Amino acid sequence: MRICRYRAGDKAGWGVVRGERVHVLIGDPFGEHRVGEPVGDLGEVALLAPCAPTKVVCVGRNYRSLLAEQGRPEPATPFLFLKASTAVVGPGAPVLYPSGVSDLAHEGELAVVIGRVARQLREDEVDKVILGYTAANDITVRDWQDPSAQWWRAKSADSHCPIGPWIETDLPRPHDVRVRTLVNNEVRQDGRTDDLVFGIPELLTHITAHMTLLPGDVVLTGTAAGIRPVRPGDVMNVEVGGVGTLTNPVVDWPAGAAR
Repeated sequence: MRICRYRAGDKAGWGVVRGERVHVLIGDPFGEHRVGEPVGDLGEVALLAPCAPTKVVCVGRNYRSLLAEQGRPEPATPFLFLKASTAVVGPGAPVLYPSGVSDLAHEGELAVVIGRVARQLREDEVDKVILGYTAANDITVRDWQDPSAQWWRAKSADSHCPIGPWIETDLPRPHDVRVRTLVNNEVRQDGRTDDLVFGIPELLTHITAHMTLLPGDVVLTGTAAGIRPVRPGDVMNVEVGGVGTLTNPVVDWPAGAAR
């Protein structure tokens, strides 16, 4: 099932994508639900971020290809950081380019969406708490990463966490899917999740040993080699095999807006 959030005219809510049509989802996507009447075709319905997380937990330095490119050793434990929930936007939403910045970078990723309260998980419990999977783009203002030891500003600016286009609840082999990032139809990143240093079971057990994950929270699993800057006017596509494509344009930060 492909679960989405949508807006169609004056109606908005949870939906289910079947083929090229969006149907109303009746009930709770994190509990009992069923598929209702169609509300429109994908071309007629605006898709929103497919969930509203209380937090986004991100994993850095988790692809062997990226570590090789950067000349780094594999970390002994997962390298984690957070993105603010206010950074989350959906498919088609603009990614804002702050003034004075020279290095705003794309980072295409497979994202895990949590479906049940998760704390102190064992690896054999991980599948039970996952609602599904989506695509994400861990936008990073690399100008702002150093010399600060904390990445709150570099990772959490408004619009700098696109996710979508929907949550795929049936992804048979999340440990071996292709994740590509294209900018203006040029392939920038091309990896597979079998290249992860820490797989999804290891990540979720490590995270939930220290913090509780709530329904709708999102875990970004890391990005492959090939991170490069984007500029206003560029269009980014993150393609996740078996899930779909997340598309977002880059635009100048509106004049006078806080940043």
